[in-house]
Amino acid sequence: MLNRHIMIHCLRFFLLFCLQASVLAGELSQADIVQRYKDRVAREGAASASGSALRVGEKLKDPPVWPLYDQAAPGNTPVGYVFETVDLAPIPGFEGSPIDLLVELDAKGNYQNVELVHQHEPVFLSGLGPGPLIDFLKQYEGVNLAQEVTVASGYGHQSRSAGGGSHRVVVDGVAKATASIRVVNQTILNAALVVARAKLGFAPRSGSALPAVLKPVPFSPMDFQTLLQKGYIQHVVLTNGDLEHLFAGTDNAGEDEEALRHPQDLFVDFYVAYLNAPLVGKNLLGEAGWMALQSTLQDDRPVFWVATRGRYPLVDADFTPGSVPQRLELTQNGLPYELRDANMDEARIPPLEGLTSALIVAGIPHSGLDMGQSMTFDLTVTRTHGAIMSQITKKQVTLRYTLPARLVEYPPQPLPEWVQAWQARWPDLTVIAVALLLLTAVLLRPRAISQNPRRLQGFRLGFLAFTLVYLGWHAQGQLSIVQVTGAVKTLHAGGNLSSFLYDPVSLLLIGFTLISWFVWGRGTFCGWLCPFGALQEFVGVAAQRARLPQRHLPAAWVPWLSRLPLLLLGVLVLSAFAWPTLAERGVEVEPFKTAITVGFQREWPYLLWALLMLGAGAFVYKFFCRFLCPLGALMALGGRLRRWNWLPRIPECGKPCQKCKNICQYQAIKPSGEITYTDCFQCLDCVGVFHDDHRCSPKLLYARKGKTIRIRSVASHE
Repeated sequence: MLNRHIMIHCLRFFLLFCLQASVLAGELSQADIVQRYKDRVAREGAASASGSALRVGEKLKDPPVWPLYDQAAPGNTPVGYVFETVDLAPIPGFEGSPIDLLVELDAKGNYQNVELVHQHEPVFLSGLGPGPLIDFLKQYEGVNLAQEVTVASGYGHQSRSAGGGSHRVVVDGVAKATASIRVVNQTILNAALVVARAKLGFAPRSGSALPAVLKPVPFSPMDFQTLLQKGYIQHVVLTNGDLEHLFAGTDNAGEDEEALRHPQDLFVDFYVAYLNAPLVGKNLLGEAGWMALQSTLQDDRPVFWVATRGRYPLVDADFTPGSVPQRLELTQNGLPYELRDANMDEARIPPLEGLTSALIVAGIPHSGLDMGQSMTFDLTVTRTHGAIMSQITKKQVTLRYTLPARLVEYPPQPLPEWVQAWQARWPDLTVIAVALLLLTAVLLRPRAISQNPRRLQGFRLGFLAFTLVYLGWHAQGQLSIVQVTGAVKTLHAGGNLSSFLYDPVSLLLIGFTLISWFVWGRGTFCGWLCPFGALQEFVGVAAQRARLPQRHLPAAWVPWLSRLPLLLLGVLVLSAFAWPTLAERGVEVEPFKTAITVGFQREWPYLLWALLMLGAGAFVYKFFCRFLCPLGALMALGGRLRRWNWLPRIPECGKPCQKCKNICQYQAIKPSGEITYTDCFQCLDCVGVFHDDHRCSPKLLYARKGKTIRIRSVASHE
């Protein structure tokens, strides 16, 4: 019995581990996000700020975020973004695994919602349970990225407005889970800052998309005054009179008697220095202090020496070493950066006369602080008037700190993102380009391949396997009607189609398909380059080999059924103009996303539809492609640009020979012998029959009579 219990616990642990591994990969789908919105609307009501009017777009790649669109607003500009923190800031928690959260930001940088996706912190599993963590996350709603979020030391024991400056928000922590909560806070901030810089226009950098790096400047000894003169240490001086000027016109003006009596005396002399630069750090802290700093902070976090002289110190009497100095704030381009005391005695090493307080403070790792740009350090001064219903006024002593140019340099300007996207996909693009060249050669000179039926079948099935597995499932090169409706909506909103540049595989296929319209018509894409079409063909071949009954629709039905895709195309394009929600739902008539893009990993209604379409193709050859596909309708329209009737015909085709008509599984050959190119999928079966003297009945007949046949092109039927 004991062994059984042990096995059960081991199995539970294994399953939990597998679930954790899958979630930590950042594998929430678009459907998962949509469902969370539906659940939230159901809980909060349709009047919710994140209600039913929001539409979740396809997940972007850099950074990996889901854009949010307002279906009631004109244009196609995102009104916010949703992202998993594990994709952007996988900071290990106490247990060693990253905590995964789902964060929603609006276009102004306000947190709209923070939800727990997955966590494995012991205190929130078997200890406190996840409830306190979920309550903690609710506090971020409404907070802006321009505000620095500080976690209070106790749960429910400190007001959100207590202490700190005007940009700081204090959120209640969770007792007995201080370390885990700090990781959660850092995870949210780091991930949100990545999105804010990439998508919301926060903190634009000058001259480079990358932050500045330190130059390898040779070390030379300097004393404190030299460091100050050269700008390595910078300071701002505030007299008592300056302080009174700050508070002039407020309810707390004239509250400082000392300042009124001695306006010329020093109130505070505020110093800042960047210690990561060896030229500054070694000279300021000394060799021993510099080595201690390096051993204590073994990562890339920014580290500063901050100090004050005069009446006003950096911290008050309640300050706890190792915590966030409540009076000190750092911002850059409107974004806050948390600074925490490193608790190092070396802070007081510099021989500064009259030093009242000094700290070594460190930022968070991978914060993205750009040392090449100006940083704003604010020292908050607070005055309180009255014992009951106190009037609190806060003012900042501001120091704009900029490192001397000789200490920093910017990396070379990176290439545009779309160029980087093409560079990243060059192996796939090379393979696909070679495949397209091979296909072009075969279609331009099809006789060698098509004349032998086994050779044609081997080449065709091999190429279709490449299309399905490599082009579709691997390279994600499935063209879709979604690209058409998306382009329509973008152009209608006054935008451009530059977003296509970021999907090089699709753009390469689109370009090749457009060219193929003029040469061969619609069949090049539909017959050779559509991954779902390839999957349907494999289903059809398998069904025939399994001797499932094959149905040919009555010839009179085919022209009418062939118009159904054109009708669907018209409805979807019109909806993209007038009813975006309808277009978004209507494009699901395509099972491409289900079968190819996500590899059948969707909810059961989509899976059922995809399987039904594949099942129909097992009895009626390529049923969906021929009678439902709106993208196929577009291909057929584009195929009307074809300049040549490239399929060879002779007068005897259809008069009386019907062989090609009978073997054409697409029913694209009329009894008269005419080829309906808009229905032709370019399988080359009829081409092979024509070039094979042993299969072409008219050629056999004429050969027996010792005659030859004049080849001509029969007018096509569109």
